[in-house]
Parts: sequence; structure tokens; C-alpha cells
Amino acid sequence: MRKSERAKLTGRIALLGVLGAQALALSFIESLLPPLPGMPPGAKPGFSNIVTMYTVSYIGTKQALLITLIKAIFAGLTRGPSAFMMSLAGGLLSTFVMASMLRISGRPNGIAGISVASAAAHNMGQLLAAMFLLRSTALVGYLPVLIFFSVATGLVTGTILKYLLPALDRQSEFFLLHK
Repeated sequence: MRKSERAKLTGRIALLGVLGAQALALSFIESLLPPLPGMPPGAKPGFSNIVTMYTVSYIGTKQALLITLIKAIFAGLTRGPSAFMMSLAGGLLSTFVMASMLRISGRPNGIAGISVASAAAHNMGQLLAAMFLLRSTALVGYLPVLIFFSVATGLVTGTILKYLLPALDRQSEFFLLHK
């Protein structure tokens, strides 16, 4: 491997490390937030998904899946095996929805639409994991609440990503262009 190829690979690995750390930091910060009135039990805004969506959009789906796995492992280590399963199920489904929507020519839904769809997918994945863990389909009744919450959180995280894009792009350029 030539020196320039090694430098490029090293930059990509460093960038993924930084993005992974940012996703974990956002996840940790979310865990410190008190439950908001009117929100479903256990519901979180999904701020770490900002990093995942940026990664899918500008770096690649494989790299975003790696960040999703890192987030799930973190959830498992800090909150137990059920949290690992729910984080992994929600994260994988959400990441695949993001990647699929980003492939649509012209991206007619914009960042907010993709964020809402990925939030809904994340909640669906978590709901499926919870149904599997509890061996009950009774949780399906929770679906309308989760969809409503997905729209609200998806719009918030999509808006935040829109404003953070310049900073995230500068960060990526720093790691990918500096040798």
C-alpha cells in the first residue's frame, strides 16, 4: 500500500472513530435527560442518529452500520442485553431506511423527511425487538404513539443535522484531506 493510500485509510478510520465517539457522547447525554411530559416511557430524542444519518449520507452505509453496532454495544454495556437488542434492531432498520431513501434520485423528502422515516423505522425495530423479548404482540397498540413521536423527534433531529452539516463537513474534510 502506497503512502498516500495509507494516509487516506488512516484519515477514514480516524474520522469514523470521531463520529463513533460523537454518537456515543450524544447517546450518553440523552440518557441524562429527564423524561419529557407527555412522551412515551423510555422515549428519547434520538440525537445520536444525527451522526448516523450524516455518516450514511456522506461517508457510506457500511460505516454507518459500524456506528450503529458501536451504539448498540454501548447500550448493552451500560443498560444490559435487552437494551443491546433494542438498540441494534432499531438502529439497523433505521440505517437501512436512511440508506434506501438517500438512494432515491433527487431526494424528494429532504433531510427532515429522511429523519422522520428513519425515526419511525428505529421505533418499529425497537417495537419488534420488545415484542420478541416479551413474546407478546400486545405492544402493537403502542404503535400510534410511537409513530407520532417519530414525526416529532425526526423533525427535530433532521433540523439539527441541517444546521450541523457545515461543521460536520469541515470535520470530515480535516480527516480526509489532511495527510
